[in-house]
Amino acid sequence: MQRIVTVIYVLIFEDDESHADQRPLHMAEHLQFLAKNGDRVKAAGPLREAATSKPAGGMWLVEADNPGQVQELMEEDPFWATGLRKSVRLLEWAQVFADGKKLI
Repeated sequence: MQRIVTVIYVLIFEDDESHADQRPLHMAEHLQFLAKNGDRVKAAGPLREAATSKPAGGMWLVEADNPGQVQELMEEDPFWATGLRKSVRLLEWAQVFADGKKLI
């Protein structure tokens, strides 16, 4: 039996360091938002520069029917209105390998 591959959207956020002061001010609200949307946001977390550990942005894995739903969700995030996000890259990802096994 062939397993159905779930399509996940990947959001890669680049932060605008000129708005870095907004991160701690809105972090609790941002985390509550992620928890509230845990049925769609499958994973989320910060990205840091490998050499310096300096904050660089974040990444989400989102399960949705279409990119429009992901865009809507992203714009509801309390971080969005703060100017913290300098850029966002929205990608579609199909998982075909996990736990040492090919899925399809």
